[in-house]
Amino acid sequence: MLTVRNLAVCLLLAAPAVQAQTTNVAFGAVKADTSLPVEVTADTLDVNQADGSALFKGNVLVGQGEMKLTAQQVLVIYKKDGGGIAQVEATGDVVLVSGPDAAEADRADYSIETGVVVMTGNVLLTQGNNALTSERMTVNLTTGAAQMNGRVKTVLNPKGN
Repeated sequence: MLTVRNLAVCLLLAAPAVQAQTTNVAFGAVKADTSLPVEVTADTLDVNQADGSALFKGNVLVGQGEMKLTAQQVLVIYKKDGGGIAQVEATGDVVLVSGPDAAEADRADYSIETGVVVMTGNVLLTQGNNALTSERMTVNLTTGAAQMNGRVKTVLNPKGN
């Protein structure tokens, strides 16, 4: 079966490529508002009162404004003072979507306070017809700036299509 990831990887392998260690890119057409509520939907939920965490499993969907994240498992860590969510850790088939941009990875760690998402493991960023791969991508959702690190690879199309 041909998936978006497989198609993008095929396109990357079939054309001359540009490789670098670090690349700065924009992510998402709309800047995220990290003060908005975080909505989580999943098949199951396990709450750990002792450490102040909640583990969502199965078809997890996390939404905050225009930003959407899906994964097989999401751990939500609450602030020690009870003042809300501190961190969201997603694993398994992670997809982050903001506006027209989408990124896939093995793992994503989202710090609510800073608005920064760090995606690691087989990162694939798609922006329209463009695709980039790397080992790690750091996205600042409030500014829309992203940085890709570790064997960054992309295909540049000079005709823009």
